[in-house]
Amino acid sequence: MKKILQELINGNITMEEAEKKLKTMQIEELGDFAKIDTGRDLRTGFPEAILAEGKDDQDLIKIIQGCAKRGRVMVTRLEEDRYHNIKDEINFIQNKSLKVEYNRKARILLLKDGEIEKRGKIGIITAGTSDIPVAEEARIVAEEAGCEVLTSYDVGVAGIHRLFSKIRWMLEEDVKAIIVVAGMEGALPSVVAGLVDVPVVGVPTSVGYGVGKGGFTALNAMLQSCAPGIAVVNIDNGFGAAIFAATVIKQRIK
Repeated sequence: MKKILQELINGNITMEEAEKKLKTMQIEELGDFAKIDTGRDLRTGFPEAILAEGKDDQDLIKIIQGCAKRGRVMVTRLEEDRYHNIKDEINFIQNKSLKVEYNRKARILLLKDGEIEKRGKIGIITAGTSDIPVAEEARIVAEEAGCEVLTSYDVGVAGIHRLFSKIRWMLEEDVKAIIVVAGMEGALPSVVAGLVDVPVVGVPTSVGYGVGKGGFTALNAMLQSCAPGIAVVNIDNGFGAAIFAATVIKQRIK
């Protein structure tokens, strides 16, 4: 917006051209297969992320290229083999000021232009080691949203003695929200919510077997929790949990 207004002030474009650009600046079209929401950061506080699933490699590269023109880029649910398929072209097309980082567990690709200033703290806890990939997705997204993240993994109810010192540590560090990631029976968010005075975001994972297969048992358990103060996101949705927690924190530290 500043660039368009400066062009108008400098006499490089007419008033009508400036009006047209301002009306269309929030959507950038890439052929007939993608429309980049360039104004999402201003509207919601977090820029559009690129979901890799369902896109072929060449379309994905073009979308990354379009987003990289404006700065930082996040690609989610990008499997490691696909990253290796496109990484050479990513390195070629990237804005020279952007650094490429790929997290295998979180399945996230970042093109970064330096570190983001951190304001507010989020805690992330997992019930088991198998839940870590979803927690890592939440961690990276929360950090990209400008939050400092404290993590403690594999502290579920099967060995609940491991949990209490980690909860105390996070509260002493003044976390403003805690994301709790759990599969199987999904009990951990209820336990945590009964111990803390900050919002708890429950993330059910698809880790489980028998009636727990696919994560629906964990999801239903979290939705049915008798501990107040829990928000629940979709199965394996570390991204959504992080954005929700970061939004809560921004409201609390204004």
